[in-house]
Amino acid sequence: MSDISVRPHIRELDAYVPGLSIAEIQQKYGLSQVIKMASNENPLGASPLAQEAVRRHAPFLFRYPQGGNPRLVQALAGLHGVDPCRVAVGNGSDEIIDLLIRILAEPGKHSLACFEPCFSIYPIQGRISGVEVRRCPLEKDFSFNFDALLGLVDQSTRLVFVTTPDNPSGYCPPREAVADLARRLAGLAPDCLLVVDEAYMDFAEDEASASLLASDMLPDNTAVLRTFSKSWGLAGLRLGYGVLPPALAEYFWRARLPFSVNILAEEAALAALSDTAFRRATLDAVRQGRATLRDGLTKLGCTVWPSAANFLLFQLPPGAGTARDCFEALLRRGIIIRPLNSYHLPEHLRVSVGDAKENATFLAAMRDILTGSEGRRA
Repeated sequence: MSDISVRPHIRELDAYVPGLSIAEIQQKYGLSQVIKMASNENPLGASPLAQEAVRRHAPFLFRYPQGGNPRLVQALAGLHGVDPCRVAVGNGSDEIIDLLIRILAEPGKHSLACFEPCFSIYPIQGRISGVEVRRCPLEKDFSFNFDALLGLVDQSTRLVFVTTPDNPSGYCPPREAVADLARRLAGLAPDCLLVVDEAYMDFAEDEASASLLASDMLPDNTAVLRTFSKSWGLAGLRLGYGVLPPALAEYFWRARLPFSVNILAEEAALAALSDTAFRRATLDAVRQGRATLRDGLTKLGCTVWPSAANFLLFQLPPGAGTARDCFEALLRRGIIIRPLNSYHLPEHLRVSVGDAKENATFLAAMRDILTGSEGRRA
């Protein structure tokens, strides 16, 4: 079969492009050691308690998890001080994003709105679902123009996506601005849901004042998403959650596949939630490392954008060569960061915060690349 008949909007899709893996770079360049600072993973790894929980529950892999993951739902409700009926858990927050689109938006009839660039799963899943995707550009400093975003909204719009802190810039708008967006959206399109993706909110200097979820006034038309992939260190187990309007949460559980959150993911998450020492160490490491990378790149003449996340967006100094050349030079040294062609930012790079040794190794490599030391050694 030389071709297959698929729906036109599927044929036109660009697939999500993940960061390069350690194994890929080891094989390509013949390296024994590789540092990965590309995918915004936890620089300290996974909680020892979570690792032990996985080992302890491995003998039960033949069992299905409990339907609805009630223990995890209760734990998350307690963590955020919300009613358990509002909590939804999924196979990564990606599953929740996908289901919200499919629950709320009818193919060929409804639209969603988001910024450009943004987390690519929003537009990808919208297009897969046959929903019109409307986008408006970020400001030149990567801040949000909420007026322009609302300008995309009409009575056909069922979802508006905002990521805060944003990816790939790390920009974090004031919480009041996001709450005001929700109020204005409710007046403009009462049937539209504002989805606030707070995947990186843990890393803000003051989460309590920056997060809409942390407020006592979560708007009725708003869903807030979080993930276990970043500060909780469980990216490989695929687990995300959301706090949804209660009626919408009920429909989510009707639509979600019965066992999409596996037994090891649930047990690891419960253990991670109890490991307050590891969580504090993670947040401290990221905030300190972020400052170290920001200061180091700035001293090298790079333009570095302010970030409240566990990564930094930066641009090389004038005359220092292309972002692609820098990316490749780092790969040869066994350091993976993220080129941003998929975000349509070919002259920008994004680096995840690593541990203290990884940050120092990356900055030393950047110093050699930008001063020409690497070329002289070659």
